Amino acid sequence: MSIEKWDILNEKGVPTGRTTLRGKCILKAGEYHLVVHIWVISGDGRILIQRRSDNKKLMPGEWAATGGAAVSGEDSFTAASRELFEELGIKSTPQTLEKLLRIRRRNSLLDVWMIISDIPVHRLTLQKSEVAEAKWVTAEELRAMIKNGDFHNYGKEYFEKVFSKIKEHRGAFI
Repeated sequence: MSIEKWDILNEKGVPTGRTTLRGKCILKAGEYHLVVHIWVISGDGRILIQRRSDNKKLMPGEWAATGGAAVSGEDSFTAASRELFEELGIKSTPQTLEKLLRIRRRNSLLDVWMIISDIPVHRLTLQKSEVAEAKWVTAEELRAMIKNGDFHNYGKEYFEKVFSKIKEHRGAFI
């Protein structure tokens, strides 16, 4: 597997013209790389979550959101669309994939996306190196998983912002 090259962005998300290699450079204050999360929501309000491969260096075996880092040259939509297709086999377009918000975290700018899909789990194409399994859960089940530590804890602020934006776009759901 090749090492990913990331664009170094400023606080506004504008490329600085410099790049770094994943895991090979510590970004300085005011330097960021782009990360995307994609929340897959069914027509009836269930959420598709995935369990990360046990072989992953970061968060092995944890239930988490679909996503990853943008590679050099990718914009946010391209990264989100690629990650969604690579990890789950779900195709998206600019009309079906909707950007909800951007969250600035330590040295990453995290763009959160949403797509509406009712794809059955057995029709997903899981990227085995990244995803061990996937399942549909209700909002209540997801909240319980977060509370008891069965779903990765991205932080209270993250969940409040993301669930609020999903609710804003999907009506009374989370």
